[in-house]
Amino acid sequence: MNIILTAVNAKYIHSNLAVYSLRAYAKPYLDEIEIAEYTINQTTDFILMDLYKKQPDILCFSCYIWNIEYVTELIVEIKKLLPEVPIWLGGPEVSYDAAQVLESYPQVTGIMKGEGEETFLEVLDYYHGKSSNLSDIPGLTYREDGQIRENPWRTVMDLSKVPFVYQDIDKFENKIIYYESSRGCPFSCSYCLSSVDKCLRFRNLDLVKKELQFFLDHKIPQVKFVDRTFNCNQKHAMAVWSYIYEHDNGITNFHFEVAADILTEEEIALLHKMRPGLVQLEIGVQSTNPDTITEIHRKMDFQKVAEIVRQINAGKNVHQHLDLIAGLPYEGLDSFQKSFDEVYAVRPEQLQLGFLKVLKGSYMAEHQEEYKMIHKDKPPYEVLSTKWLSYDDVLVLKSVEEMVETFYNSGQFGSTIEHLEQYFSSAFEMYCRMGRFYEEQGYHKRSHSRIGRYEILLEFIKTAVPEESLVFFQELLTFDLYLRENVKNRPAFAGDYTVEKEELFHLYDEVFPREEALAGYAGKHQRKMIHIEKFQYDILSERKEKRETLILLDYQKRNPLNHQAKVIRLPIET
Repeated sequence: MNIILTAVNAKYIHSNLAVYSLRAYAKPYLDEIEIAEYTINQTTDFILMDLYKKQPDILCFSCYIWNIEYVTELIVEIKKLLPEVPIWLGGPEVSYDAAQVLESYPQVTGIMKGEGEETFLEVLDYYHGKSSNLSDIPGLTYREDGQIRENPWRTVMDLSKVPFVYQDIDKFENKIIYYESSRGCPFSCSYCLSSVDKCLRFRNLDLVKKELQFFLDHKIPQVKFVDRTFNCNQKHAMAVWSYIYEHDNGITNFHFEVAADILTEEEIALLHKMRPGLVQLEIGVQSTNPDTITEIHRKMDFQKVAEIVRQINAGKNVHQHLDLIAGLPYEGLDSFQKSFDEVYAVRPEQLQLGFLKVLKGSYMAEHQEEYKMIHKDKPPYEVLSTKWLSYDDVLVLKSVEEMVETFYNSGQFGSTIEHLEQYFSSAFEMYCRMGRFYEEQGYHKRSHSRIGRYEILLEFIKTAVPEESLVFFQELLTFDLYLRENVKNRPAFAGDYTVEKEELFHLYDEVFPREEALAGYAGKHQRKMIHIEKFQYDILSERKEKRETLILLDYQKRNPLNHQAKVIRLPIET
């Protein structure tokens, strides 16, 4: 029998852990199951042709908000070509309104609801004649004799029984590796489907350590834990973090989603010991409005979150990514601005501004009338307006999101943005003004090169700061540019190169050899790997201070958190 498990991923670098887990668990039929992975960047025509060529006997699709439109188009068309082939769906996008999906798509044979490993295996047993009735399989909604039948949901399984799926690691080259050491979530956030399943389970730690060692031995670039709140069990979190700290291979990065306000002093102390770049943390703040936090059934002390984020930042070794969600109850534009400014003030490496998705089966979806919540009918069901937030306000936030992504999260303009903030009443106001400028100039209608973004930022700066400060900001932009890249073509805003040849030769031949810390830069082979720049202002000071500054940027010694070159202040001889 030819069984196809189909995954349509958001990007090529993504892999679908779910279909690999289903295949691995269905061990008796391993040789009959093929995984077919595609991306939403491929045409449905291409996927349709490829699936048809495989001539499946059973065709299954993994369904999420980012791919459901592709999947529904595919099932309609492929059923015309393969009318006798049973089509099964699974995943969060079809689990919570399974009967309605079957009514809408008569091409679908049935839906495997929720956790799928045991259900998938039992469905294959049915097709192999080992069981006679689909009605005996928990977790199914299916079509039989023209009727839609719903079986009870399946009791959750022991996570340690799910096989490890990465033995053939070469198949995942150039892909992010997703890994789960727990399922379920202890929290009840009303916008999230993890709150529906209250059964929190952990994979056996001996198994986890063995599998982590596999990743370390194979020098996997990044392993992304998909645990909903990784640190909800301190013993489990400490065991995993201690293991990767003690067995660090100097290459692999591990990503965790955590609740910052429940991090303990012991956990923070361990994080401070980590190699820079060994771990990165994603922290879902969502809002700092107490009424909003209460309404969405979330427990979070933002003051404690802010303090812990600052403590971790002080170690300068852990990348932190903080999230906000626009469109939540009781959060209007003014309230969101306050949330934004409070989160921005703790200086995470990235601040993700997302928009509420009103997911099927969530508490939020059930109360959307109460909140006067309007959202898109099509996936990802993004909010358009609420009782507190108009669509005009949403457009403002969309503009802010774009500016934050371009000028903050990119990490390309750090020094410039930090000084520019001082000319505005708040960071939020600065990004609002920036967004309006972008639209007024028509820049939002087209893409821009990296140098083009620097030039646009300088245009905006000219509208916001006094003329006497423009040279200072041009130098900041030049510094930010060379921090990331030793550009060959010097942009106009940087002016002429500021260090004369005679001064460069003096540094290489006389200054560097006699300074122990600089002696390594004296050789000619090093000169292509560094850049030396002179500024009128002390570009490394937190304040605007006019004082000639000479710096060396070493591109061989980059910061693993932000990939910026190492910066060395050079002596200026008079």
